[in-house]
Amino acid sequence: MTTNRHTTSKPGHDLARQLTVAVSAVLAVIGSFIGSGAAGGTPIQDAAGGALAADATLIAPGSGAFGIWTLIYAGLLAYAVWQLLPAQRTAERHRRLGYPIAASLLLNAAWILSIQFDLLWLSVPIIGALLVVLILAFRICLALPAKNLVDTIVTDGTVGLYLGWVCVATAANITAALVAAGFDGWGIAPEAWAVAVIALAGLVGVALAVWDRGRIAPALSLAWGLAWVAVARLADAPASTATGIAALLAVAAVVVATAVARVTAELRRTRAAPAPSAS
Repeated sequence: MTTNRHTTSKPGHDLARQLTVAVSAVLAVIGSFIGSGAAGGTPIQDAAGGALAADATLIAPGSGAFGIWTLIYAGLLAYAVWQLLPAQRTAERHRRLGYPIAASLLLNAAWILSIQFDLLWLSVPIIGALLVVLILAFRICLALPAKNLVDTIVTDGTVGLYLGWVCVATAANITAALVAAGFDGWGIAPEAWAVAVIALAGLVGVALAVWDRGRIAPALSLAWGLAWVAVARLADAPASTATGIAALLAVAAVVVATAVARVTAELRRTRAAPAPSAS
């Protein structure tokens, strides 16, 4: 006889998970205030010797790009409240999502602290771990679809935005750490490296679109980050027309791939739907 998965967790375990997510969300928001300089910390763009400033590398997004964090944090707080509701307590979807999302929140706070303490080298494995955790969380979202629109927006939308942005942030973070460590590119021109990294980020966006069948949220935030790389390189220092154009092409590739994947998924759903019976 098989056991229903919805009955395998005890109520106390479910409540512990819900509270862990809620507390992690609060810690992440506190970390964001520290990272913004509002709570006495050094603004991220000024910390670690300015290695993550908008003009530090060719891959750095323009400063306006970071406004997306307001939306991501709002979504994370909304999720923390949403998953606390009794209806979500025993839902398999949130049982599986809870701890990965909590881990992502704590890793986010740890990343901010690593930058605040000028440990740029440590920020790289932290953001790498964050990316892996978000991929896991997004995979759970795909495997266990939401049952209503609110859950789709609050859960899938937030995780998707978070994942798409962190894809761009990981590339920028690794590039900043390498430049700060004195990496000379093995004699290859910085613009060539920048275009290659942008192309890789674009390919990641296309792969995400194929994998998630055209989900809007990850494509939106990934395209947003790449668009701001283009803005920074075409309108600010260090100027690089090649990098800016490459970033715009990557944005176009992500948007087109997402649209095609979404339309294809809808057509498949329509074809798979049972035909109405004649009465």
